[in-house]
Amino acid sequence: MNEPMEEKLKQLFVLCETEQGSDIHLCVGETPRLRRNGLLCPVANMQPLTQPEMDTCCVALIDTTLPPGMATENPLERALSILFAKGAVDGAITSPTGHRYRFNVFRENNRTAIALRRLDDCFLPLQTLGLPEQLADFCDLKDGLVVVSGPTGAGKSTTLATLIDQINRTSEGHIITIEDPVEYVHASQKSLVSQRQIGRDATSFNAALVESLRQDPDVILVGEIRELETIRTAIIAAETGHLVFTTLHAGDCVGAIERLVAVFPSGEQEGIRRQLSLVLRGILAQHLLPSAETGRIRVACSELLVVTPAIANLIAQGKSQQIYSAIETGGNMGMQTMEQSLARLLLAGSITEQTALAMARVPRLVKEWVQSERRKGRP
Repeated sequence: MNEPMEEKLKQLFVLCETEQGSDIHLCVGETPRLRRNGLLCPVANMQPLTQPEMDTCCVALIDTTLPPGMATENPLERALSILFAKGAVDGAITSPTGHRYRFNVFRENNRTAIALRRLDDCFLPLQTLGLPEQLADFCDLKDGLVVVSGPTGAGKSTTLATLIDQINRTSEGHIITIEDPVEYVHASQKSLVSQRQIGRDATSFNAALVESLRQDPDVILVGEIRELETIRTAIIAAETGHLVFTTLHAGDCVGAIERLVAVFPSGEQEGIRRQLSLVLRGILAQHLLPSAETGRIRVACSELLVVTPAIANLIAQGKSQQIYSAIETGGNMGMQTMEQSLARLLLAGSITEQTALAMARVPRLVKEWVQSERRKGRP
């Protein structure tokens, strides 16, 4: 990377970290922008980026995603050919200041653009993340499938990083993570941690997952399961004595179950439901909402499902709507519906009523739960 661009990037990293920014946006012909408090604003005293500057960034970032030994005489030509072939390239880097960033290099309006997302500097406790502490119980499981679901940007990777860190610190075993890209770097502690990045260390999620079964794992983290074969292999891994963690794009726990099943042809779905009922251990569905508190940007709300024998039977029979009732009455096991989580946040003053009702699947339940708690004399 040429020195002027390297220095400019370093300034952006420092600014993002000192001002608690979340994202950096770079584009040819545009002034660099920084997202702070949810707002994306141009960085003062910086000039629009030139094509050579963006080419330099493009090569430097895309090169970090490639296996060793792929050098060519024209690094820019290689990087652009990869970008045009894929449309966009994901990866992660450590900045000169020692902080971790996830990046996406993409093309828009015949220009190169880059989005960088700042990642947490350390593994945060579940309580700090605003998530149920009962989620830590999943770390003690010996086998099965645990799913963290939610939309893009809801903090799924951060939640899984916290769980993997706890296992790494407390258990003696082999943890394999399969990610695109590797976002949080885990140094081996009590456990041996092997981290594989798609494109750099493996060809695909499913290929890496199949290969992992021959690498003596105890715990496997699959960054995302969205294809039929990857889901099938993850279920097999959970059936054969491994603890599998993964993420999924679904708004709530029942939606996550239905999404897993719906990927399969109709003739296989009944069998997949039975398999899921046997291997699924729990689902966390999480969202980040605007905070009502001054100085905070977003607050987590979540739905937690712990698979009991009764819930496993409902999954096997496809009685999805009854699962909501089972979650609602499973408070003694740490379970909670999204409406219960929203009501608690509303009672605590963490979110506004407008935010709570807009997020709720059934807004009436949020109001009823809040009124019930207030009648009990709780704040």
